[in-house]
Amino acid sequence: MARTKKEETIEQETTKTKAKVKSGFIAGTGRRKTAIARVFLWEEKGEFTINGVDIAEYFKTEEEQVQWLRPFHLVGVSHPKAKYTGSVKLTGSGKSAQLGALVHGISSALATVSEEFRSILAKQGLLTRDPRMVERKKYFLHKARKRPQYSKR
Repeated sequence: MARTKKEETIEQETTKTKAKVKSGFIAGTGRRKTAIARVFLWEEKGEFTINGVDIAEYFKTEEEQVQWLRPFHLVGVSHPKAKYTGSVKLTGSGKSAQLGALVHGISSALATVSEEFRSILAKQGLLTRDPRMVERKKYFLHKARKRPQYSKR
């Protein structure tokens, strides 16, 4: 029986995705505002990439570097690239919220490794999602709460 072109493309896509995913990973999801970070860690020496780009290129400043390394330092891993390989898919929001989502995702992935890691990260508040979001704009207002200027005459 002849296959349709649609069936062939679906089969090719499924074989491509299966080849990219390695087994034995530790997964964690982090969220901040509208940013979502899907974190995959493997316990082997390697690099950390975000959307296919090296993490040092994605988060360039020293402050950002220190912030994403914080969960690793708290659990006693001083050089994460010597112990872990990481792949992160980041979507939504801006750089600051993406960094917060990344830290939350790494923390939740490390928390699944051992109960000791979970208690350390929970005490520091890294497993708690920050619930603050942008308030929606209401009708008749300029922004969420800014009203039009009052004119007496």
